[in-house]
Amino acid sequence: MDSKIKTLNEKLEQTKLGGGQARIDKQHQKKKLTARERVTYLLDEGSFEEIGALVTHRTKDFGMENQKFYGDGVVTGYGTVNGKLIYVFAQDFTVFGGSLSETHAEKICKIMDMALNVGAPIVGLNDSGGARIQEGVRSLGGYADIFYRNVQSSGVIPQISAIMGPCAGGAVYSPAMTDFTLMVQDTSYMFVTGPNVVKTVTNEEITSEELGGASVHSSKSGVAHKTATNDVECLEDIKQLLKYLPQSNKDKPASLDYELSDEIRETLSDIVPESSNKPYDMHQVIEGIIDENSFYEIHKDYAENIIVGFAHLGGKPIGIVANQPMFLAGVLDVDSSRKGARFVRFCDAFNIPLLVLEDVPGFLPGTDQEWNAIITNGAKLLYAFSEATVPRVTVITRKAYGGAYDVMNSKHIGADMNFAWPNAEIAVMGAKGAAEIIFKREISNAEDKEAKWKEKEAEYAQLFANPYSAAERGFIDEVILPKNTRRKLIKAFSMLENKEVIRPHRKHGNIPL
Repeated sequence: MDSKIKTLNEKLEQTKLGGGQARIDKQHQKKKLTARERVTYLLDEGSFEEIGALVTHRTKDFGMENQKFYGDGVVTGYGTVNGKLIYVFAQDFTVFGGSLSETHAEKICKIMDMALNVGAPIVGLNDSGGARIQEGVRSLGGYADIFYRNVQSSGVIPQISAIMGPCAGGAVYSPAMTDFTLMVQDTSYMFVTGPNVVKTVTNEEITSEELGGASVHSSKSGVAHKTATNDVECLEDIKQLLKYLPQSNKDKPASLDYELSDEIRETLSDIVPESSNKPYDMHQVIEGIIDENSFYEIHKDYAENIIVGFAHLGGKPIGIVANQPMFLAGVLDVDSSRKGARFVRFCDAFNIPLLVLEDVPGFLPGTDQEWNAIITNGAKLLYAFSEATVPRVTVITRKAYGGAYDVMNSKHIGADMNFAWPNAEIAVMGAKGAAEIIFKREISNAEDKEAKWKEKEAEYAQLFANPYSAAERGFIDEVILPKNTRRKLIKAFSMLENKEVIRPHRKHGNIPL
């Protein structure tokens, strides 16, 4: 028996070495943690239970039968983060460059199935050179097996991907189908075709970082929801994100202990300028409403004219969608509509109430927007809000113009509670433009055209550049003082906590993708 125990212990020790100490040292030289170090740091101390540590590949071609490593390039198992169960896989770049083989894929699929059956989040730590070419179609089949499970898990359990090294070719589609993708600056990249292929096809000279690095995907493509400066920061981001999420779509996100007080926030009264043409930072409004230091922003550097993220309000998690007047005056465009829609659908899938802070002058005009399908992309945000059945509350802080008023969680598309600040302007367009159209003949016939225009602008503003016409029709439930916003929202979300909506029977809707 002693010899058998010794054999087991020797094998388990080998599993910890991955591709060997030399390759581990090389990983550290690149300022990257190993797969096991990442798992250890992510999970609560002592909670990791490994599955499949002694798996090896089955390939006998190209001399592969002489190159076997326990675990076959991926560490898989389960543990806890902040005391809550999660499943995790971490690709090991020290073993065949983390390349995906048939058995490597089987290990990932096994814990994906477990996560789905049990109802717990799954976190993938990606660091792989792609498909293991020595296995041909078997490795490609392994990717497809993973993709299928991504889709089956979508909207059922939270799926988080961290790109902590290369992720290229077909490998990119699994992270793309998960709920959140995080990247590490300077050491991670994602692309379907690499720099060499790009050069061959288009004759462009470009580096991996320029083509698919963290900064590119966080600001230009929107593929990355969050970026970190190193592995440790990335893992901390995952821990923080998990605090806002439920275990599955059958649960509600966990609340924090919170003792209510008067909840008045005087600072909210001084943020929005008197002039409707002056910008302000919507982050100040968010911080004035939510629990202190609780905002976790998603897609911070992408489509900055809209803000999305998680926060706590009275100790309870909420999702926030807010126009940002500091960028493009807060208009909706192709990218911001897509960004907002994806976030809304995630929150709705996982029972996270939605708060919308609205200051929107409309949709961005121009040929670029029209040719890039602002119609169908704007409709994505409209569809997402209209479909959502979680508690939904809107606060109009200033402008709510045109079709964008409808889209930003208006009462007409199913919002539960709609508040407006006293300086809110709810109209088809701004008073100046509206006056020019409505009173065009009077203005053109007037002796002093400029004076007549200003007169008619003031007339329109008096009628529509306020929240009261909408309030009289019930489109606004209450006009509130800014300082009372936090208190009103805590009460509204508490009142809506047990909201249920029975939707028409259907297989699924057909969102304008």
